[in-house]
Amino acid sequence: MTWLLSRLLMALGAALFGFVVGAVVQSATGIDSLALGLGVVAGVLLVLLVDAVRGNRLLSWLRGNQHDSAPRDTGLWGELGYRVERAMRDRDRAVARGRLELEQFLSAIEASPNGVLLLDSHEQIVWCNRVAADHFALDPQRDLLQRITNLVRAPAFVAYLQAGSYAEPLVLGNGRGPGTLSIIVREYGEGMRLVLTLDITERVRNEAMRRDFVANVSHEIRTPLTVLSGFIETLHTLPLTAVERERVIALMTQQTDRMQTLVADLLTLAQLEGSPRPAPDRWVGLDGLLLRIAADAEALSGGRHRLRLTPGTGVELAGVESELLSAVANLVTNAVRYTPDGGEIEVAWRLLEDGSGELTVIDTGPGIAREHIARLTERFYRVDGSRSRETGGTGLGLSIVKHVMQRHGGELMIQSEVGKGSRFRLVFPAARMRHTSDSALGDEAAFSGAAALSDH
Repeated sequence: MTWLLSRLLMALGAALFGFVVGAVVQSATGIDSLALGLGVVAGVLLVLLVDAVRGNRLLSWLRGNQHDSAPRDTGLWGELGYRVERAMRDRDRAVARGRLELEQFLSAIEASPNGVLLLDSHEQIVWCNRVAADHFALDPQRDLLQRITNLVRAPAFVAYLQAGSYAEPLVLGNGRGPGTLSIIVREYGEGMRLVLTLDITERVRNEAMRRDFVANVSHEIRTPLTVLSGFIETLHTLPLTAVERERVIALMTQQTDRMQTLVADLLTLAQLEGSPRPAPDRWVGLDGLLLRIAADAEALSGGRHRLRLTPGTGVELAGVESELLSAVANLVTNAVRYTPDGGEIEVAWRLLEDGSGELTVIDTGPGIAREHIARLTERFYRVDGSRSRETGGTGLGLSIVKHVMQRHGGELMIQSEVGKGSRFRLVFPAARMRHTSDSALGDEAAFSGAAALSDH
């Protein structure tokens, strides 16, 4: 209440000033009424003048940018200026906090893997993040306040947005190339809408692969079962000679072996996908594996190919012996099966500049067209299905090889050209390799390899 005391003192001062003015006028004119009137007017004018000066200073500050402090007058105007300044500073701080929180919120949405797009009641774009801009082929700055239906002209999207029924998401092709989007719209505020987009290309592809996988497994098992069923019916209904019976039984055995191989490969894939990563301190001699694979390849070839399969690598690999054996054996067996008689199959080993190692299986077979190479590791994918079945393949071998290499931190790379053979490369990281001579270090070397792998 200091401002009230100040006002009272100013009023007393003005009254004193008016009294002095009145006394001067009364002594000069001798007219009491004139002296009283002029004294009152003089006091009031003094109060008005002081208020006008102080009020003008406050108004000038308010009309400016308010960067400086408000006028520090005494009394009512000083108190009023202080209160106004404090309210404005509080408002500025609240606005700054709100702006910072909004920026942080928008930054969080910007970092989201989902697309977020805000539309006003006229379907104009209020804001969108980069993901939504990429999904709809928009420019986040240039396209602001543009109608979304003028920019995204897909009939399904326009109809979905204007229908007003958003219970189910819309599945739509990506605007910037191959892919699939899931679009969800939610209403909020006064006719405003929130559009959420999610790239489900990988999910759709995985679902398609699962459907294809089930269909392929069903087909692969149904075919030999149909053959077996026919042979069993033949044995029951027709009188067969001993030679015919032996031939039918041999064919039944062949189909049974085919189903057993398929089931074994499926179980191998399931085990690879569900097992933990192989330990980095269990070492397997590569030369021993190659000797076993060479023996099987020679038996499968029966002298029909020139085989060079036993290089002296002097290397040990960290991992699961059965998995490594399966990966290399699949490549060598495929090379023997698909290489024509008289062709050559070679296994080569070399160290790369970065310390990793590369085991390469090279054949002089018919080769593979470029458009097939990227899909060779898909389950049941065959370049020539009939030829694969004739050679006894299940279509799962290269998929098994890819999974084994991924679990061991390596990579499968394929190079091939029609008429010029194929080259399958297994690249092992340096952390999972050591020379046989290093194994003399025992556990110390193993633990060093484990530490290197963990750093990797």
